[in-house]
Amino acid sequence: MTRPLTRRDLLLTAAVAPLVARAGRAADPPKLAVATFREEVTCPVGHPLMGGGIAPAKATVDPLFVNGFVLTGVGKPVVFAAVDWCELRNGAYDRWRAALAEAAGTDPVRVLLSCLHQHDAPIADLEAEEFLRKNKCKGSICDPDFHEKTVRRVAAAVKKATAKFTPVTHFGTGSATVAEVASNRRYRDDDGRARYDRMSATRDPKSRAAEVGTIDPLVRTFSFWNGETPLLAVHGYATHPMSYYGKGGVSADFVGMARRKMQAAMPEVPQFYVTGCSGNVTAGKYNDGAADNRPALADRLHRGMAAAWKGTTRTPISEAAFRSEPIRFAARSGAEFTEAALTKRLTTDPKPFGQCLAALGLSWRKRVAAGVPVDLPVLDFGGAVLAVLPAEAYVEFQLFAQEQRKGAFVLVAGYGECGPGYIPIERSWDEKDGNLSDWCWVDPGSEKILKDAIRRAIRPAR
Repeated sequence: MTRPLTRRDLLLTAAVAPLVARAGRAADPPKLAVATFREEVTCPVGHPLMGGGIAPAKATVDPLFVNGFVLTGVGKPVVFAAVDWCELRNGAYDRWRAALAEAAGTDPVRVLLSCLHQHDAPIADLEAEEFLRKNKCKGSICDPDFHEKTVRRVAAAVKKATAKFTPVTHFGTGSATVAEVASNRRYRDDDGRARYDRMSATRDPKSRAAEVGTIDPLVRTFSFWNGETPLLAVHGYATHPMSYYGKGGVSADFVGMARRKMQAAMPEVPQFYVTGCSGNVTAGKYNDGAADNRPALADRLHRGMAAAWKGTTRTPISEAAFRSEPIRFAARSGAEFTEAALTKRLTTDPKPFGQCLAALGLSWRKRVAAGVPVDLPVLDFGGAVLAVLPAEAYVEFQLFAQEQRKGAFVLVAGYGECGPGYIPIERSWDEKDGNLSDWCWVDPGSEKILKDAIRRAIRPAR
């Protein structure tokens, strides 16, 4: 028999009710919604490719795109964008984030922006180009007018996308091994010495016969769902995305081909691709630069992407958080990398690309001197994490990020803010990795700086 409520019972109920309501609200799943966007970003004929390091654009083999989404329900909106360009650096990277943030009604820090790093595609560094033009150099990195028009078109696409959001109830995760695509630049020769000369296209049979080396063999696929309806898929794999390049044929290369194949098979589900941390990973063991290797590499990657999608499992979203960790790297020291030495090279190097390299170094030094950090942004759904790491970070940083959340699905995009250039592990300095001679603008010791930031960003205090 139930006793009648006393005045004390009523008072206790009144006191506890707000706490129960707050606890209930805290346990409620976040109300997320997503909108996708896509915009062509192909550069015109004559535009520099790879920052002036190879022949300029002569024709479009296949168009370049930016693919992305806007997510609401996790504080201010979050924008995720993957660009078929080689790199966005310093002021150009900031300009993209500011424009996309304004279009989505959010803050620049909440824009997760990553390039895919195809080489037959543009690099944008506005300060570096300004250095070149002020000194009347022959070298050129980018066309600022084309860059600004492109940014505005992409921002308009983001704005248009925000007119229609779709609820998100689940995330999906899947992974699969990709066979015979990625290999580390580093291998040991017949004498047991470490070598770092296995490039995207490698013709030397001994280099190709050597061990695969350290890679991440998995393609990972993250997806958003509304109930049982897939809304988008983001595929990520760590390798330099080139089969052949340098003759002026603008292309998204084999990763673009694989993405197109996935899109053709699933026309109702937008397909995105990001390149993972792969400063020291190429297809060189399996690629000699022959033209027919491009579709072959695309097929191998596509098979992995399709298998990852087939093996996807859905998980109801019970939590969602955004955070960003600022990173402060030092500018590269050494006689060749001082401001005076770079300025001299800018005006005296007989090779236009040498001038471009000096300008890129000066641009990065300007950013460091201004105290502007590099961001490491993260979207965290508890059982799944999306993160963007800066520049040409070596694959070991991606593997380290995954270790920070064992048991969780961690998808890492590389090539965020690309101003630092290569970010190697310390062993590469010790072994005199030749790739660090001119495309690296950070100092030894950067491994610890980046790993500390990864640890804080991926494995936050709860």
